[in-house]
Amino acid sequence: MSGVLYFVPTPIGNLEDITLRALNVLKEVDYILCEDTRTSGVLLKHYGISKPLRSYHLHNEHHTTERIKKDLLEGQNVAIITDAGTPGISDPGYLLAKAASDAKIPMTCLPGATAFVPALVVSGLPNNEFVFAGFLPAKKGRQSKLLELAQEKRTVVLYESPHKIVKTLEQIQEFFGPETRVSLSREISKKFEERIFGTVQEVREKIKDRTLKGEMVLIINKEIEK
Repeated sequence: MSGVLYFVPTPIGNLEDITLRALNVLKEVDYILCEDTRTSGVLLKHYGISKPLRSYHLHNEHHTTERIKKDLLEGQNVAIITDAGTPGISDPGYLLAKAASDAKIPMTCLPGATAFVPALVVSGLPNNEFVFAGFLPAKKGRQSKLLELAQEKRTVVLYESPHKIVKTLEQIQEFFGPETRVSLSREISKKFEERIFGTVQEVREKIKDRTLKGEMVLIINKEIEK
């Protein structure tokens, strides 16, 4: 009988944002796949979890997935975690999930931390329907993606890095229009959590001379509720 592959969400900031079930799974599996073993090691040490760790990230997932599938088929239970949030959501995990699905290996994804959910809830923008687009393409296909998203009537959810955020807001202003409403969340669940809200033009003006840290969630909506 094959083992089980567990997708285990980890805190996006505050270490207390992990479930009891997640901790139990991490204690019981045969080994844990980590995006960065050093980062994950801090979390696991905090909770007294000592298990073999293996690197699994965007640069090695193609040539390590088959080996992990073999371990699962031989009966080992494996957990995958990332530096923060839910594996597979703009983080490694999809290739392994596809391989496990094709091989009919049991999988379980635990509910837990995902950065865009709290950002969307507190955005003040419509959240009954939304489009999660992850990170925009760095270069090739970026403009075409922006043109596509600019046609959306649903709320758009993006992830962005701090060194690109001002440029991204400039492009959103260009493609979506200066009166488009946005909510920018950063440092979610951490001490200096912040939300900046307004038109895209207003938000860009508020942050253009600031040095911001941490990955950000950008919520965008062209439709103003009546």
